[in-house]
Amino acid sequence: MSTFTAELVGTMILILFGGGVVAGVSLHKSKGFGGGWVVITFAWGLGVAMAAYAVGGISGAHLNPALTIALATIGNFPWEDVPTYIAAQLIGAFLGGVLVYFMYLPHWKGTKDPEAKLAVFSTMPAIKHPLSNLISEMIGTFILVLGILALGTNTITDGMNPFLVGMLIVVIGMALGGPTGYAINPARDLGPRIAHFFLPIPGKRDSGWSYAWVPVVGPIIGGTFGALFFQQIFEGKNSITFWVFAIIVVIIFISAQMTVKNIKSAE
Repeated sequence: MSTFTAELVGTMILILFGGGVVAGVSLHKSKGFGGGWVVITFAWGLGVAMAAYAVGGISGAHLNPALTIALATIGNFPWEDVPTYIAAQLIGAFLGGVLVYFMYLPHWKGTKDPEAKLAVFSTMPAIKHPLSNLISEMIGTFILVLGILALGTNTITDGMNPFLVGMLIVVIGMALGGPTGYAINPARDLGPRIAHFFLPIPGKRDSGWSYAWVPVVGPIIGGTFGALFFQQIFEGKNSITFWVFAIIVVIIFISAQMTVKNIKSAE
């Protein structure tokens, strides 16, 4: 199996489990209907672990453009392979969304809530404030990439690393997922969002394109800064790029604080 195929299949598995659990707890007459946030966070974490076990030995199981770009930024992955990995991840995420659609085929028509249908495929914010939403995705992906790199510095029993990354996903979802639904992965959000756009889902709403840039840009900034932070603080390798990203992050935080007063109280 090529690395392209491995990233495609791994990301497809990730979305099949992750989108599948959201469908299971959200769609009318599903046996798992009403299962709640804890079920979603655990299934997403275990889904990431299973996908990583499936293809980790072939491609390294990035399964996430933000991680691929972050690793390339600090020299842990060749830039020439980045486009191939990202293409595979996006295609795999799209196909995973299509599989979830067919898995729950009879349930779409019986589910009246168009927001629930969109949530199966992609994230939307609890309170829409783009800069705050962007920060939520930045922080979540910052800690994801930092955590993955930190795990790599420990001596871990063979075969445990994917499980521990899965548990990292669980705690990110539980602790940091409330504001935006923790995409923390551009492919995880964009690929299934495109599937939602094209699939003949009865009673669906628009695919939320005005928000779609947030779970793409936020994870890339946050993940890259997480890798640079690890390199700067943990490994002691000084980098101009780290300080450039630090300035960008501070500007975004200040801008969010200055505009948060504009959120309507009804929201």
